[in-house]
Amino acid sequence: MSQEQPQRPQQQEADQGQQERLLEPIKYGDVFNVSGDLASKPIAPEDAAMMQTAEAMVFGQTQKDGPAAVIQSAAPCNERAGLVGHRDITDVTGDQGVTIIETDVPGSRIITESIAGQVVGQYVQFTPVQRPGPAAAADQSTITIGEALEAAAQTMGGKPVDQSDAAAIQAAEVRATGSNVITPGGLAALAQSAAAHNEQMLRDEDKIKLSDILTDATVKLAADKVATRQDAEEVISVEIGNNPNLATQPGGVAASVAAAARLNENVTQ
Repeated sequence: MSQEQPQRPQQQEADQGQQERLLEPIKYGDVFNVSGDLASKPIAPEDAAMMQTAEAMVFGQTQKDGPAAVIQSAAPCNERAGLVGHRDITDVTGDQGVTIIETDVPGSRIITESIAGQVVGQYVQFTPVQRPGPAAAADQSTITIGEALEAAAQTMGGKPVDQSDAAAIQAAEVRATGSNVITPGGLAALAQSAAAHNEQMLRDEDKIKLSDILTDATVKLAADKVATRQDAEEVISVEIGNNPNLATQPGGVAASVAAAARLNENVTQ
């Protein structure tokens, strides 16, 4: 009669690792493009309740496939597995909370949802502007690249400028002005200087933020134009190419230009 062979140490380690993975909770970093402490925190039931309440206050209901729906699905899984309690709340979420910010730009409203200060969802609502003539109304309902950059200043204004932001801002300026020349004192030049400065700073409070660069972007641009899909694709490509994570920043420069382009397509159809 054959005897069962003892497991090799490598197999035992593999089995143990698999069991540990099965016992790991669903974390914020598993379902959202977030970083830092929040990414490593398990999603708790009270977090879901907070986001559901916030969405209900703004939208009247939970958004389908929105951030509240995502964490409402994850939190019960963590609770059933015994990894979080029914009344648990993630510490960073409890300290910094969840926020929904509405940013009005001509012809639209950009709604940004954040958890602990990090963007987890963004929506664009069309709000047509009435003007005394069809041509003027169409002009007032579209969003320019400069206005999209100003929207980014409001939604992600507290973010320190990095190289991916600077590259995306330069690409946006090129698309808006039609010139590849970096204007001294222009948006691209300011953003590049800010990114270089921030690389030398250790504390976020000492770093230059997006709002410092992009506030009143329409005034700082030498020329401006209505954002198109081609503009958005170029800015997205540049931002991704200069981001170590190969991703765009939710609510950032590329995301705002893309949102403006989508809205403009709806207006002109």
